[in-house]
Amino acid sequence: IIIYTNFNYAIFHSVIFQLFFLPERLLVSGSDESISASVGEDVTLNCSVDSHITPEHIEEVSWRKTDKDKDILVLLYQNNNRPEAQQQDYYDRAHFFTDQIQHGNFSLRLDNLTAEDEGRYTCRVYSQQDSGETEVQIKHERLLVSGSDRSVSAYDGEDVTLNCSVDSHIKPEHIEVSWLRTDGDILVLLFQNNETLPDSSDEQYRDRVEFFTAEIPKGNFSLRLKSVRTEDKGVYMCLVFQLGFSSWHIAVLFFCFAATSGAVLLLCSLNYYRSKNTGRPVLGRELFLFFLFY
Repeated sequence: IIIYTNFNYAIFHSVIFQLFFLPERLLVSGSDESISASVGEDVTLNCSVDSHITPEHIEEVSWRKTDKDKDILVLLYQNNNRPEAQQQDYYDRAHFFTDQIQHGNFSLRLDNLTAEDEGRYTCRVYSQQDSGETEVQIKHERLLVSGSDRSVSAYDGEDVTLNCSVDSHIKPEHIEVSWLRTDGDILVLLFQNNETLPDSSDEQYRDRVEFFTAEIPKGNFSLRLKSVRTEDKGVYMCLVFQLGFSSWHIAVLFFCFAATSGAVLLLCSLNYYRSKNTGRPVLGRELFLFFLFY
């Protein structure tokens, strides 16, 4: 019995010894909530190593975006930052907080958000003995515009307010707002490049329309129309555009530019050929028809 007891004690002591020297697990933490942001904003995706592992023992940290069936490399760290390994769309837009790496903080700062940045991002951390990851999703904040469904009545000479609010956190510098009178597409007032442009108003509204300047940062683009006249009667529309081009928009613009340039070159060639062979240039009517069918 004594020998048996000592043997069990020896086994128990050995197990305790091995548990004591087990390597610490690599724990990677981030944010449990998705991030809603607008085009043009800067966002931070959290990722930190919640352990006593020093940066020297970390072999690699990668931020990747899962886009359909593709894994897009956003940013890579291997003993130092590796911007040359980035996907081109993220050049100069994706960064680590360099001074925080020594504290185990590998959060990603993504600047000047585009519509294509929406999706799921994964931070994967590899140490010499273990690995871990955390995920976060970026959701593109939709532009919601609200006004009033009822008609506004007023007497001659009164002031009226036409409601229009942007129900989002989109900054004024990232949107363009225009008030139009729909019968005749008359421009009543324009907000562009983070400023109101009263000189853009049609003559009949000049010096009689304004925004509530102090309310613009809150997304309020209601229009005040002063000294109402009988001829002001009509339907008014508030149009809000969110600025910022996606790569798809740029491709379309490039295609349109290339197609238009090709058409101009073709017309010049046609004009030269006809002048050389018949002695007369392409007529204006023919040029009009060409552009019409093009």
